Amino acid sequence: MQTCLNGGQPDRPPVALWRHFPVDDQTADTLAAAHLHFQQSFDFDFLKVTPASGYFVYDWGVEDAWQGHPHGTRTYTKRVIHSPEDWAKLEPLNPHKGHLAAQLTALTRIIDTLGPDTPVIHTIFNPLSIAKKLVGDDNLFTHLRQYPDEFHRGLETITESSKGFVDAVINQVGASGIFYAVQHAQTNMLTQSEYLEFGRSYDLPILQAAANGWLNVLHLHGLNVYFDMFVDYPIQVINWHDLETKPSLSEALKKFPGVVCGGMRQEETVNLGTVDQVRAEAVAAIEATGGKRFILGTGCVAPTTTPYGNLMAARKAVDEVRSK
Repeated sequence: MQTCLNGGQPDRPPVALWRHFPVDDQTADTLAAAHLHFQQSFDFDFLKVTPASGYFVYDWGVEDAWQGHPHGTRTYTKRVIHSPEDWAKLEPLNPHKGHLAAQLTALTRIIDTLGPDTPVIHTIFNPLSIAKKLVGDDNLFTHLRQYPDEFHRGLETITESSKGFVDAVINQVGASGIFYAVQHAQTNMLTQSEYLEFGRSYDLPILQAAANGWLNVLHLHGLNVYFDMFVDYPIQVINWHDLETKPSLSEALKKFPGVVCGGMRQEETVNLGTVDQVRAEAVAAIEATGGKRFILGTGCVAPTTTPYGNLMAARKAVDEVRSK
């Protein structure tokens, strides 16, 4: 990993896949156990801790339920922002209380069990993504565009809460970094100027709080992403759906000075494809990047239905490259 991040030629490309663990993600004990079993099964080059997608908003009163979605996505059954005035009612969260404290407990157990040779990073959703969980998908854009002052007030509280949690994750618990998920930097959601105002201005303070992390990964979710807007972010790795939206891996290496992560389609190939198809996409990605500044992965989570054999095929693909 260190050779990869430093721009050298590793003996093989690193590889990492990740997934949700619905039901298991509801307590610290089962969340930690599920991740440890996953990592001990596949020996990926880093472990991304993937809690329930709503973990950060439970302490504000949001409720959700898993209803069988194969990606582990949960359905929100209770929101807490109903009117623009509600944003001012949000109180900053204490990372050492409630559900956030449980996340730190699970993370500590994972790191202590795996030891210093396995980097562990924790999922952090950016403030816009957290705001969506608080207010709902449709109302998010209404509040953002029609009530910007109130919306900014909410984003400020979310950002302060996120900074405190990130500090605990890296500087207190000892994670190697964060997996910073951005969901709204897409042409069909926000304009570039809107993302600058409501996204970037809140992203950067959180990433500054993560500055002591040596493996901070930015995830750009969705299609037609504003990739070029993020190449100067203070992160080491960018992950996106590279086989479904621009840029390609090789194009991204020319734009971004760090490491790119991807190369395999999460659904069509890793979940529904054959072992040979997984191997073929892995090899193509390694060839496209020359195996430098590259981590083999998918554009997003591996579905919960992904066959064991396909996950193992991805893991073994990089070893096969080394053996040649």
